[in-house]
Amino acid sequence: SGKYIWTKAHDMAMQRRKNTVTNAKLSDELVWRHFKGNLYLILSVATHTETKELFVCYRALYGDFGYYVRPLDMFLSEVDREKYPNAEQIYRFERVAFD
Repeated sequence: SGKYIWTKAHDMAMQRRKNTVTNAKLSDELVWRHFKGNLYLILSVATHTETKELFVCYRALYGDFGYYVRPLDMFLSEVDREKYPNAEQIYRFERVAFD
């Protein structure tokens, strides 16, 4: 029963994170930090025409300011602790709060 409660809480947290991204408008200028430290601006959330999978369209705020697309579930996923044991963030991308 403890595992069910944790899974349910995790699912609810993931849904809140998805809602933050999918309810964003371009004017919101949501900036997110990748777990490796770079900042990205979310431009939009797009839907694949055949699979209906949601994708995040975003732009790097460094270097060549490239444009990227990543599946929403991957964008919001937790950092792989086996591959990156020293990562400071819990999630692959986390929203940056500006005061």
